[in-house]
Amino acid sequence: MSDGYLWDRSGPADPEVERLERLLGPLGYREPRRRRAPYALAAAAAVVLALAAGLCRVAPMGAPAAAWQVARVEGAARLGERAAAVAMAVHAGEVVRTAGGARVELEQDDLGRIDLGPDSELRAGGGRRVALERGRLHAFIWAPPRQFVLDTPSARAVDLGCEYTIEISPDGDGLLRVAMGWVAFQWRGRESFIPAGAQCVTRRGAGLGIPYYEDAPPALEAALGRVEAGDRGALGPLLAAARPRDALTLWHLLTRAAAGERAAVYDRFAELVALPAGTRSRVLAGDPAALDRCWDALGLEGTDWWRGWEREWGR
Repeated sequence: MSDGYLWDRSGPADPEVERLERLLGPLGYREPRRRRAPYALAAAAAVVLALAAGLCRVAPMGAPAAAWQVARVEGAARLGERAAAVAMAVHAGEVVRTAGGARVELEQDDLGRIDLGPDSELRAGGGRRVALERGRLHAFIWAPPRQFVLDTPSARAVDLGCEYTIEISPDGDGLLRVAMGWVAFQWRGRESFIPAGAQCVTRRGAGLGIPYYEDAPPALEAALGRVEAGDRGALGPLLAAARPRDALTLWHLLTRAAAGERAAVYDRFAELVALPAGTRSRVLAGDPAALDRCWDALGLEGTDWWRGWEREWGR
């Protein structure tokens, strides 16, 4: 692209600049009877250059998601039956596979970037969804919350503005670790909300585990695994090991514990977190509004922040 095009539209134009001009054209100011001053043209040129350089990412509301683009390839990787190469587009239904030691980086300008690790298999879905069948995926998403959805054999991960890593074993079990923001896990009407610094397992056939912080006491982590495996005797050690920070784990237990165990979980939760008066009886009865108030007491994000996204996840 020549500088002359940006100044007086002489010379060849870059296709990306032309696309941005068409996109921004309806917003432009039109002065009917006076010639535009040179400084106005220079200002417009500066805006186009900034957009073309990727300093601003613009996507029309309701526009269909673009295909993923292969941004980087290391080692042996395939896109369908072809060897993966930089600048290839990955469309819905196509599969990317990496061999041992290989890595592929995919990107959508208005969505984010995903890195597929060695011995991995990923299928591009419709819209902004992908499915990780096995292997390791690191996602860094800059689009608004819930734009990126990742399906696995044992759960669906909905991005709520975040960076995370997920590993799926050949048998379909998984472990998700959140580095920044939030991820919501969903499986058959059950939910797990995982903030930065926490992690959560999923198990094929059993679905979501209960989130816990990566720095949780080893005794809590061990007891949690036993509780999730059906060992009711492990609940006491889990509650005893919980710190105030681990109230996140206890809240998820409140939503899943059997009626006979919910009182013990609530009482320990109330020792770790200040709760409104009169909450206990309503929580023990399974009142969703009372459980929401318990969540709000964690001092994380309020329930009104993530409840608004739930209706969209299953689409």
